[in-house]
Amino acid sequence: MKVRAAALLLLPALLAAGGHRRHRGPLVTQKEAKTIAARDTGGIAVSAREIPLNGASGGWEVDVRMPGETQGWRCIIDDDTRMVHTKSRIPNPEAHPRGRKGAR
Repeated sequence: MKVRAAALLLLPALLAAGGHRRHRGPLVTQKEAKTIAARDTGGIAVSAREIPLNGASGGWEVDVRMPGETQGWRCIIDDDTRMVHTKSRIPNPEAHPRGRKGAR
């Protein structure tokens, strides 16, 4: 009887552990990756996508628009260190069609 009660108490914990979202490191959201890339380059982050990095860990590829310049940046952000892993120049990405938040 005690074993059965213990199993019933562990069941919710086991179900919660198998959640839908997998946490791979301290960096979790697209917004955080964009903030780090924009701060490092001084531009405006326009897109971010999750990518595998170094086999075991993951990261984000963020495109940054540099206003007033012909070229922007593509930054690779490491999930574990929360730092820019690599940076390369790309043609300046298009600005977001809705503009900046709060601009009217």
